Amino acid sequence: MALPSKKEEESGLSSYYNNKTTIIQEARVFNESPISPRKCRALLTRIVYLLYVGETFGTQEATTLFFGTTKLFQHKDSALRQAVYLAIKELATTAEDVIMVTSSIMKDMQPNSEVIYRPNAIRALCRIIDPSMAQGVERFFKAAIVDRNPSISSAALVSAYHLFPAAKDVVKRWVNEAQEAVNSKSSPSFFGSSSGGGYLGFGASSQPSGPQTITSSSYVSQYHALGLLYLIRQQDRMAVTKMIQQLGGGKSGSGTTLKNPMALCMLIRYTAKVIEEDPNVQKPMLELLDGWLRHKSDMVNFEAARVICELKNVSAPQLTKAISVLQLFLSSPKPVLKFAATRTLATLALSHPTSVATCNVDLESLIADPNRSVATYAITTLLKTGNEASVDRLIKQITGFMSEISDEFKVIIVDAIRSLCLKFPTKHASMLTFLSGVLRDEGGYDFKRAVVEAMFDMIKFISDAKEQALSHLCEFIEDCEFTKLSVRILHLLGMEGPKSPQPAKYIRFIYNRVVLENATVRAAAVASLAKFGVNSIDAALRNSISVLLRRCLDDVDDEVRDRAALYLKVFTEKSLADTYVKEESVFSLAALESKLVAYVKDPSAAAQPFDASSVPKISRSQAAQDAARPSTLDTIGVPTSQKVSNLPPPPSAAEKQSAYATQLAEVPEFASYGPVQNSSVTPSQLTESETEYQVTCVKHIFAKHVVFQYNVSNTLPDTVLENVSVIMQPQTEDSGLTEDFIILLPSLSASNSPSIIYASFSKSVPYPLASFACTLKFVSKELDPSTGEPEEDGYDDEYQLEEIELSAPDYIIANYVTFGAEWDRLRSAPSATETFALSAMESLKAACDSIIEVLNMEPLGGTEAPASTSVHTLQLSGLVTGAGGKVVVRCRMTFSQGEGVTLELGVRAEKQEACDLVLAAVGG
Repeated sequence: MALPSKKEEESGLSSYYNNKTTIIQEARVFNESPISPRKCRALLTRIVYLLYVGETFGTQEATTLFFGTTKLFQHKDSALRQAVYLAIKELATTAEDVIMVTSSIMKDMQPNSEVIYRPNAIRALCRIIDPSMAQGVERFFKAAIVDRNPSISSAALVSAYHLFPAAKDVVKRWVNEAQEAVNSKSSPSFFGSSSGGGYLGFGASSQPSGPQTITSSSYVSQYHALGLLYLIRQQDRMAVTKMIQQLGGGKSGSGTTLKNPMALCMLIRYTAKVIEEDPNVQKPMLELLDGWLRHKSDMVNFEAARVICELKNVSAPQLTKAISVLQLFLSSPKPVLKFAATRTLATLALSHPTSVATCNVDLESLIADPNRSVATYAITTLLKTGNEASVDRLIKQITGFMSEISDEFKVIIVDAIRSLCLKFPTKHASMLTFLSGVLRDEGGYDFKRAVVEAMFDMIKFISDAKEQALSHLCEFIEDCEFTKLSVRILHLLGMEGPKSPQPAKYIRFIYNRVVLENATVRAAAVASLAKFGVNSIDAALRNSISVLLRRCLDDVDDEVRDRAALYLKVFTEKSLADTYVKEESVFSLAALESKLVAYVKDPSAAAQPFDASSVPKISRSQAAQDAARPSTLDTIGVPTSQKVSNLPPPPSAAEKQSAYATQLAEVPEFASYGPVQNSSVTPSQLTESETEYQVTCVKHIFAKHVVFQYNVSNTLPDTVLENVSVIMQPQTEDSGLTEDFIILLPSLSASNSPSIIYASFSKSVPYPLASFACTLKFVSKELDPSTGEPEEDGYDDEYQLEEIELSAPDYIIANYVTFGAEWDRLRSAPSATETFALSAMESLKAACDSIIEVLNMEPLGGTEAPASTSVHTLQLSGLVTGAGGKVVVRCRMTFSQGEGVTLELGVRAEKQEACDLVLAAVGG
C-alpha cells in the first residue's frame, strides 16, 4: 500500500492557504510600491513549501513567479533577500529565460557586498548559469573558494561540486584553490557544533543580519573541499593515493591538516576504496588507519575501525587494534556508539570469530541492554563466537526478549541460530525447541520464512533432527497464514515424508490442507500426497492415498482436479511415475523460455518438432530454493541494510544466456545464424580494472559460427575513440575458424561506455579449439574544452589485450540428471577412460574445484571431499551444444602427500565428439 504524500495530508485552512492558484493570484504583492518585506517573505515561504510537499508549477506559472521574485532584488532587507534566493533556486529548474537574472546575482557575489548575501548568491548562480558560462564566472568562484569566511567558501565548493558534471574542464582548474581550502589552518564558523552539522539546511547564509559571535571552529569547508578534490582526481588512482598520504598526517595521524571529523571520515572511506582497488597499498594504508584509531573524535575512531574490519584480506593481528577500539565503545554511555560497535563486531564475526571472541564478556553485559537493537546484535555476535557449552545459556537468554524486538531483528537472531545449528549439531534439540516456540509467536512473512528455512537446513544437514523438525512444520501449517510457506512445507513433506519410518502420520496434516485451505495450497497438498503414494511400498497406504485423491476429483478448482486425475493415472503406470513424480530434475525455466522464443522466431524450425533435449535441467530442490530463498548463510549477522535478501537476486546462468540471446537477435548481421546455442556466463577480463581502457569478452556459440562480443569502456573523460575494433590473430595456423567480419564502434566516449564490438567467425569443424592474440585498435581524439566536440586531428593508436581462448567449456552446458540411471543408460554408448597426474593439486577439494571449472559441468555428488580421506569420487553431467547430446563424467581420485592427485577420468556420452571434447579439456 502506497504511503500518502505530504500534499495529501493537507486539509482545511492550510490546504486553501497553500493552494497553488491562490499563491499565483497573491503574487501581485511583488509589484507593490513600496514593497512590503513581511508580506513578500510570507508568500515566498508558501511557494517553497508547496515545492517541498511535491506540488509542481507549469512552465508559464514558474516563469511568472520567478521574474516576480527577481523584482525584490531592489529591496535591501537581508531576510527577504535570503528568501528570494531560496525561491529562485527552486523555480530555476522549471522557469524559462532564468539566465536574465545573472547580473543581479553577480552584484551580490562581489567581495564588497554584504557577507550574508554572498553564499546565497553563489548557490543560486550555480543553478542559473549555463555550463558554457562557467568559464566567465571562474574568477568569482576561485576567490570565493579561498575566502576566509567558511560559509562563503563552503557555498563555492558545493556549487563547484554540482557544476562538475556539466563543466568538468573548468572546475578542474580550481584544484589549487580547493587544495588551499583543505589546508586552511583557520576556518572559523558561526555554529556551535564542532561536527559541522549547522551547515546542513540553509547554512550560514540563513542567519539573520547583524553582529555575529564566533563560538567555535568547525572547519566545515575542509569537508566540502575534500569532496571536490576527490571528484576531480577520482579517475587518477595515483593522485588519490598521494592525496590520502599527504592529508593523512603519517602513522600517528596527528600531523593531518584536516580538523573537521567529517572530512577525516571521508578521507578514511577514500582510503578503503584505494585498498579495495589496489591490494598492494594495503600495508601503508593500514598504518594510516591505525593512526586514526587514536584520534580524539569518536566518529573518526569508529570509521577507521569499521574500515579495517571490512577489509577483505585482513589478518587477525591487523584486527587487534580496531577490535580494542570497538571493545571500548561497548562500555560507552552513548547508545549510538554501542550500537555501531556491536553491529560491526556482528559482521566481523562471520569471518574472524576467534578475534571477536575477546569481546564476549563485554557483549554478554549488553544482552540486558535497554536498547533492544544493541542487545540483538550482541546476542548475534555471541552466537557466532561462543562455544558449544554456552549454547543452552544463550538460547535461554534470547527467549526472554524475543517478544520485545521487531521482526527485522528477530530475523537476524533466527539466522544466527540457523548457523549455530550447523556449527554444533549435537545441540539441535534445544535450538529446535527455540525455533518451534518462536514459530508460534506473532510475526510477519519474513520472520516466519527465516524460521522455516532454519528448520529446512536442520532437516537437510542434521539427520537426528529430521523427524522432530517435520512434526513442528506439520503443526505450523495448521495455522499458517502465508500461502508461499504452506506450499514450501508441503513440498518438503512430499520429499522427506515417504523416507521416514512412519510416513502415514503425515497424511492427516497434508489432507487437512485439501479440506481447509485455498486453491494454491490444495494443489500443492495433492502433489505431496501423490509422492507418498508413488514412493511407498505399503499397498494399504497406496490404496488410502488413491481414495483421498478420488475425493479431490470433485474440487471446485480445476488445477486441483487436474492434478488429482494426473496422479491417479500415474499410480497405474510405472513409467509415468518415474517421469512425473520420481524424476528429480526439471527444466531451467529461463533456458526453456529462451529456446522456445528462438524456435518460434525461426521460420526454418516450423517443419520440425521442438527439441526439448537441448534444454538444460536443474534439480527440483534447487528450483524451489531459487524461487523462495534469496538469502543464504553468508548473510547471517550482516546488518539488514547490507543483506542480499533486500536486493534483487543476481541473475542465474540461464537468465544471463537468455538476455544474451535477446540482445543478439537484435543484430541484423546475425539473423541468418539461427538460435544461439550457448554463451559464456562469466565474461573474460582482457584488461586490468584500473587501466584507461577496460575490455571484457563474451563468447557466443551458434550452429556454424562463433561470435566474440567485446564490451569496451573508455574511462578518459577528455578523450573520444573513433573506429574502435578488436584485431584477433589466431595462435595456430589451423584453428578451425575463419573470420567473417567485425562490427566496429564508430565512436566511444566516457559517457557512452561500455559499448559492444562483435567479431564473427565461421566454424569448419564442430568444436574448434583456438587461442587468439587480441589488439584494441582505434583513432584517439581530444575533446575541445569549450565545445565538448572531438578535435579534427587525431592519431591511430592500439592497446594490447590479454589472449582470449575458445575451449571445451564454451561448448558444454551444465545439466542435472540422476547420475546412476544416466551412467547405466549410456553403458553401450561411446565411452573412454584415461588417467591423469595432477601434481599441482594440494588436496582433493582443490582437484574437485579445478575439474568443475575446467569442464563447466553440473556437479551431482562428491563436490565436498573430506580432508581425512585419500580416495574420492566426483560425478558430473552436462549437455554438449549442437548435436553433441548428454555427457556424464565419473572422476575417481587418490591423493598422496608430495605427489598430488591421481585422476581416473571416465566419460560416457551420446556422441563420440562429446566424449573426445571432455578428454581434450582435461588433457589440454
